Amino acid sequence: MSEAGAPHPTLAERLASVQAGIADAARASGRQPSEITTIVVTKFHPASLVRALSELGVRDVGENRHQEAQAKAAELAGLPLRWHFVGQLQSKKAKQVRAYADVIHSIDRPALLTGLSGEKVIDCFLQVNLTDNPERGGVAPAALDALVDQTLATPGLRLLGLMAVAPLDEEPRRAFARVRELSESIRGAAPGATALSMGMSQDFADAIAEGATHLRIGTAITGNRPQPE
Repeated sequence: MSEAGAPHPTLAERLASVQAGIADAARASGRQPSEITTIVVTKFHPASLVRALSELGVRDVGENRHQEAQAKAAELAGLPLRWHFVGQLQSKKAKQVRAYADVIHSIDRPALLTGLSGEKVIDCFLQVNLTDNPERGGVAPAALDALVDQTLATPGLRLLGLMAVAPLDEEPRRAFARVRELSESIRGAAPGATALSMGMSQDFADAIAEGATHLRIGTAITGNRPQPE
């Protein structure tokens, strides 16, 4: 039981609540909710939860870990889902991720591009590091232009735009404004790369206000994650 003795919200109720919040945030920013793609991140949750999400109309699902994503995509191959890989990508796993992912959100270095090249076109985002810590995922803003050029020259990749995670020590909207500015700065080289993958369970309203087109939302919809095996 939750607070005040009320039952815990169901998966359908959590999904509806988040969808309503996204719609409210979009309208408050003068945008249409239909402009925004919600990716439900199902890290550590079983394939059965993804199946239940599909039955509720969810079409975009995100995963952080290659082995888990690969297994779920294979098990649920018959469902009308788009698989988004949103975690850190290892160069040696890039080709395997490409085999099942429809969209890759975390390209952050040239070494990944060789493994991600191919005949089938898949969509991708370049992840930008908004911190001063080089150990965090993402390309440094100073190196972004070069990575844009290299991505555009890679066969089989269609650059949608930029992805980022707001640092814990920065006001989210300010961080997302920096991503929007970087997005505007690459338009000369990549005029079609207008999408912004930013905003999670706790900060999606700020991301929408700064132009997010793709939200990556986990626990607000799925509930607390099970412990990894």
